[in-house]
Amino acid sequence: QLQFVESGGGLVHPGGSLRLSCAPSGFTLDNSPIAWFRQVPGKDYEGVQCIMNSGLVAHYKDSLKDRFTISRDNAKNTVYLQMNNLKPEDTAVYYCAAAVHGRVCPSDDSRIYFGSWGQGTQVIVSL
Repeated sequence: QLQFVESGGGLVHPGGSLRLSCAPSGFTLDNSPIAWFRQVPGKDYEGVQCIMNSGLVAHYKDSLKDRFTISRDNAKNTVYLQMNNLKPEDTAVYYCAAAVHGRVCPSDDSRIYFGSWGQGTQVIVSL
């Protein structure tokens, strides 16, 4: 099964930073738009940001724009999410996924537009 492998999560104090990595297992990023999502237990998935092969970014959650930054390194076949000034409400499991159609990030962060979901990486922001 083609899926991404997320890593880089962990326990961090409020105000700290983490950089998450997302690498495909058994395939390449190709030209696919790649997005980061997160899920708090008991709540729905929410899109964070999506990056196209050109480097253009779509923001699904405007409140995170100033603290989170998505990037991709096609040579390393990896997408990153740099998270700064983390807050307890950022605690969640973070996932990455690829847009299933086209070369443009979907305007809607509905899960049906994305595939190859990984197992996620847990981020806990706590004192």
